[in-house]
Amino acid sequence: MKAKSKVEIKNKRASFEYEFLEGFTAGIVLTGTEIKSIRMGKASLVDSYCYFVGGELFVKNMHVADYWWGSWGKHDPKRDRKLLLTKKELRKLQRAVKEKGLTIVATRLFISENGYAKLNIELARGKREYDKRQAIKEKDMKRSMGME
Repeated sequence: MKAKSKVEIKNKRASFEYEFLEGFTAGIVLTGTEIKSIRMGKASLVDSYCYFVGGELFVKNMHVADYWWGSWGKHDPKRDRKLLLTKKELRKLQRAVKEKGLTIVATRLFISENGYAKLNIELARGKREYDKRQAIKEKDMKRSMGME
């Protein structure tokens, strides 16, 4: 029985910038030094998003720090990484992204029970300025209700 991994890297800014419509969990194609860095918690999802190339989904701007003990097999920290989803999910996302104003955002990177790195992605629509202000007001209201 494997020990439960505590690696969970979140993109906290994404929920502020985007309105989430639908979520998916995707596998990631990684090299040896990348998975080791992720297991150490040395990754960042800030400004990361997904795009299609020839029917395949890739994540861009996901930063995975260099593995300190790696020698000849080092990886590029900002390289584009392929995501693994079913064909049905890929077709659904590809159709949705063709709509105006929709994008795919990486929200959470974690290690699953079987030891694989997984990425939660969300189909999202960008929030406007007034939507952001409304979200801040709602958060403040909930906070003040909890305090009293």
